[in-house]
Amino acid sequence: MKRLDHQPSGITRGLDFLIPDNWSPAQALAVVELIDDLRERIATHYQIPLNKLMREQRAPPDNPHPRDIDDPF
Repeated sequence: MKRLDHQPSGITRGLDFLIPDNWSPAQALAVVELIDDLRERIATHYQIPLNKLMREQRAPPDNPHPRDIDDPF
């Protein structure tokens, strides 16, 4: 299985999604517009829970350097 690099989702494993290399510019634009419309519809419907989840996922850990009082090291 080929490794998927640099996905916006951060996913690095899975099935390859092949995009034909012979699309016309108009076909490619139609797909981009479809994806944009889908993203907008999802974001509009789930705006508040999506924003909350993204804030939680991007927030720094509560205590990135916990100290165990019983363990000096």
